[in-house]
Amino acid sequence: MKKILFALIIVSFAFSSFTVAVAASYDHEVEAKDMVFAWKVDGDTLHAKMSAKTKGWVAVGFNPSSKMKDANFIIGYVKDGKVEIADHFGDRSTGHSADSKKGGSEDVTLVSGTEEGGLTTIEFTMPMNSADKMDGVLSKDGDTVLLMAYGPDRDSLTPRHKFRTSMTINLATGAAK
Repeated sequence: MKKILFALIIVSFAFSSFTVAVAASYDHEVEAKDMVFAWKVDGDTLHAKMSAKTKGWVAVGFNPSSKMKDANFIIGYVKDGKVEIADHFGDRSTGHSADSKKGGSEDVTLVSGTEEGGLTTIEFTMPMNSADKMDGVLSKDGDTVLLMAYGPDRDSLTPRHKFRTSMTINLATGAAK
């Protein structure tokens, strides 16, 4: 019995160490005004981390057609140690809604989230091509328009952003313009 318990403890420790190592390992990173987006492409999956100096929400969006319209947004916050994350769609030039409200699906998987010392960090994975009409396809080698934003110090997805920016990145090389 002691051997089985010991083996379970070792396996649990090994698995938790592996998860942390995967979550903390990114190939590329961009930064803009107190916000960082880091990522790694692994086959057909994007592993990502977004963090900002806020006690509110953090978000990234991919490939809008104009301003926020048609972008695939991942948005989330941490409240009392619990992480809320959502997959949204830019349904207008200056707004977005949950994919599920527009006939799409939630295609983001939470890895972890923390709010410490005024810094909110959320790590997630998502498919490069979810086949959800609300998400669009992320190109491994071509240009990707990246939107980054964070909200004021309020744990809710509704307040308007405190900061926003956009840039063009290459997911494979990390080049940013």
